Amino acid sequence: MPLPTLTPALIRADVADALGEDPADIPLDENLLDHGLDSVRLMSLLEGWRREHGVEAGFADLAEEPVITAWAALLGAR
Repeated sequence: MPLPTLTPALIRADVADALGEDPADIPLDENLLDHGLDSVRLMSLLEGWRREHGVEAGFADLAEEPVITAWAALLGAR
């Protein structure tokens, strides 16, 4: 059975959940570090996306540009 597709909305919701925020308060095009995302939360998000969506990106790939729009392109989100 294929893994569910990762979408920008799902990335945003997962980030919001990790930060204890409402998804509407998480910008799509701003640095997430400025909104409280840290390396531990980023690693947790990445591990979940690997497990649930088959993501193959590395931590450094996401940490280089911690912006949802950049991640969506990197992770093949549709």
